Amino acid sequence: MRYQDKPANILAGRGLAALCALCISGWAAAQSAAPVPIAQQRTPGEQGRYPERSITDWLMRMHEASRLRSYIGTLVVSSNNGVMSSVRVWHACEAGQQIERVESLTGAPRSSIRRNDEVTTFLPESRVVRTEKSEPLGMFPALVDSNESSIPEFYTARRIGADRVAGFATEVVELAPKDTLRFGYRVWSEKKTGLVVKLQTMDGDGKVLEQAAFSELQLDAPVRPAKLGRMMTPPPGWRIEKAEAVKTDAAAEGWSIRSAVAGFKPVSCYRRPLAGATSAQATLQWIFSDGLAAVSLFLEPYDQQRHVQEGLFSSGATQTLTQRVQDWWLTAVGEVPPQTLKAFAQSLERRK
Repeated sequence: MRYQDKPANILAGRGLAALCALCISGWAAAQSAAPVPIAQQRTPGEQGRYPERSITDWLMRMHEASRLRSYIGTLVVSSNNGVMSSVRVWHACEAGQQIERVESLTGAPRSSIRRNDEVTTFLPESRVVRTEKSEPLGMFPALVDSNESSIPEFYTARRIGADRVAGFATEVVELAPKDTLRFGYRVWSEKKTGLVVKLQTMDGDGKVLEQAAFSELQLDAPVRPAKLGRMMTPPPGWRIEKAEAVKTDAAAEGWSIRSAVAGFKPVSCYRRPLAGATSAQATLQWIFSDGLAAVSLFLEPYDQQRHVQEGLFSSGATQTLTQRVQDWWLTAVGEVPPQTLKAFAQSLERRK
């Protein structure tokens, strides 16, 4: 089974665009330092007063900034297991349309362009272009329905200081979970626009599991959506692989959750055919979100030749659980604590 690669544009999509490229040790040391307390970071004329915002206000401000601002930047992502990667991001907004190009600067060459729900990925080494439809769940904050959001029931927000990231003055906000089913976040949002320029994901002990931050950023850059759109055309001679994901309903596919995992609501469900397999052997991807964190349940027919290792695996903030469920194989993936994936696995039920 192949499931979607973890989005490279964690912040750009999630609230910004994509981050991280610790190029020199001095820069890395500066980024890991704690933000300056509010009392030590007063701006003349503010008289020590800062706007008080609810968690909904903070998140809507960040969300709108990620949708409405055009920018170009270099994003660096690092995790607690020592893995680091960087990408270059071009993000444009025009007449309600979102288009973004992300190019890897580390590892194997690759680039992707997203226009609303259309995603085209270029793999130069193999001269392959992959196209698919994908909902923009990578955004932070991923407010699925802001009018009915239950985020305040499960998270609190407070301003903990001010800082500078990529040359921009930022407000530092801590989003703390109210239970053990989700991670916390520390967010640096650009002071004037609210755009997320740095994001840390933290475990229950306050340990940073993963960080994404812009090392360089141009706000309101002259990015032309039409030009980015033309770049989605495959080069002559490249092989085109089209992912035929079909939107479906978990209940219609015979699956249900006996007991809902607090705060997580079903967002969408797709049937993804396995390479060289029939439609009956397709992988089902069932996506849940609490507005900030997302969990994907991948279900496919059990194959004793391929499905040999059950267990729980960790990579930075991303947790993965694999186990057999009757005649099926479950792969649960999400940036959530292990107990959350276990709760999903225990509640998953085959109806037919």
